[in-house]
Amino acid sequence: MNTWIKAFATVSILALGGPAMAITPNKLLSRGLTAYTSSGENHYITDGDLTNWKQCTAKDIAINVGSGPSRLFISWESYGDCAWATDFTKGCGHTGTSLRNFKILTSSNSTNGQDGDWILATEVKDNPVMARGVYIDFDGMSWFRFVSEENVGQILEIEAFDASNDGDDTWFFMGTSISQMGLKQQDTDSTTANIIHGRFPDFTPAMLRGGIGCINSTEVVAHLDDYLRYAGNVKYWAIEMGTNDAWGGGDWNLETYKRNMQTIIDAAKAHGIEPILARIIATNESKAGWQVNPKFLQAVDELTQKNDLHPGPDFYSYFLAHPEQIASDGVHPNGDTKGGQAMHHLWADALSPLYANSEIEKPDTTSIQEAIGSTIPSLHVNGKEIHISGIDADITVDVISASGKLEEQHILCGQQEYEFRSQVTPGLYIIVVKWKGGMVSYKTTLS
Repeated sequence: MNTWIKAFATVSILALGGPAMAITPNKLLSRGLTAYTSSGENHYITDGDLTNWKQCTAKDIAINVGSGPSRLFISWESYGDCAWATDFTKGCGHTGTSLRNFKILTSSNSTNGQDGDWILATEVKDNPVMARGVYIDFDGMSWFRFVSEENVGQILEIEAFDASNDGDDTWFFMGTSISQMGLKQQDTDSTTANIIHGRFPDFTPAMLRGGIGCINSTEVVAHLDDYLRYAGNVKYWAIEMGTNDAWGGGDWNLETYKRNMQTIIDAAKAHGIEPILARIIATNESKAGWQVNPKFLQAVDELTQKNDLHPGPDFYSYFLAHPEQIASDGVHPNGDTKGGQAMHHLWADALSPLYANSEIEKPDTTSIQEAIGSTIPSLHVNGKEIHISGIDADITVDVISASGKLEEQHILCGQQEYEFRSQVTPGLYIIVVKWKGGMVSYKTTLS
């Protein structure tokens, strides 16, 4: 079937777009770029696929994101045993080497990540956590570079976001072993961040995963200064907490849990952070021998209402209805039956209304053409043959599944019309066409 498709919902011209009503996007710049390391070229740590088998141990890593942004938010994630910190809880022993002491340098004239002039943007010292982000000045620069003189552990991903417009699409996922396993340790078809991007292509959330096995709310409060020090510069805390507080099914710890969660909420808000609480995951009672006391679920609901919070995912109701996605211990998500994958999707479902209410102002297309000297491209689909015309610019084309996973990326240069054949399986996709100064998204079926 031959189909001409017009842009749906989002046309974002980066130089002209108005502010979002709720979440302000911070464009992801590093996705798919080559990382030039002391061990050779690397494509794993910029691919956005947060799987644990791909790791980089290089002590010198440089990425060219191009000139234009005046400020970057740079995040990184390390592996270890998938816990965010190794010494915040006494209940479990955690291991892993964090990216602890290093410098971030920037350059405007390097050609290969080594030559050229480099200046110090920031220095990170004594960092104990496995996922973190920092802001750096980037005015007039095009490269950034991580340089360490010591063991850097196993680096899974480095991402750079354009923070020139004070974008606040930055997220820290605080949690217990439920999040450690479900959001990081287990394979998934997509991450919460990628699902959101697939649904709302203007947005590319920065996602820091912070689950720690065995931790409870009392230990979080005891380390609250550390949470704020290392994850206090993001806008949102997506919090899964309570399984260890409610362990055994009683309510003896209920009041302590409520006080602790209120302390966490108050501290977050005092630092300009918006907390969002997930309802505690249900157990498989036949295997665990206990179920979460409903008073703890009521406490989460009351805390959300009392503090005027956006509601988080209802892990309890979902996993109560899907006990097959709980592991043999009756408590944790089961990776083999897609328990962790379900958590990513449930978080994305819960957060999507925030993005739907953050519609980007759409400038008049005539103004767009006058501003960038180009028309908005047209997309023509015939089966899996994709034809793009009406754009006088080099373009990047992302083919994104309905679940938000980046399936293909094509970098096309030097023409006014482009054609390529997609290799994806038949289904509904979002095709994002990006060029210098703009982006347009299309929803289509590839057959």
